[in-house]
Amino acid sequence: ELHVNVFTRNYVKTAFGGSMQAMTDPYFFMLVMHQLGRDYVVWDTRGEIEFLKPGRGVLTAQFDVPAHRVDDIRARAEGGAKVLEWFETEITDRSGDVVARVRREVYVREKKRVTAARV
Repeated sequence: ELHVNVFTRNYVKTAFGGSMQAMTDPYFFMLVMHQLGRDYVVWDTRGEIEFLKPGRGVLTAQFDVPAHRVDDIRARAEGGAKVLEWFETEITDRSGDVVARVRREVYVREKKRVTAARV
């Protein structure tokens, strides 16, 4: 949740775009990282946001990374290959209206020590 207040709003008293971007920053990469485990390097590499309407009040975003997507990423990263995967969510206001659409790109690579151990 993002509570639009004096610290998170812009000049016209709606949600600052940077605040909305920041509220989505860590979640996809953390969900992927925790599902993959310690044998992988996982980073959040970039994000895109499309603003659809002014954000007011309390804004919410939900994050989900299904196990089948992580299994696919794991298979593609085997042997040290670099994987770039996009994830999407929407930011909504209290009435359920979509305020913004967000895309975040996550980088995944099997750690070198794991790749070397397979050879």
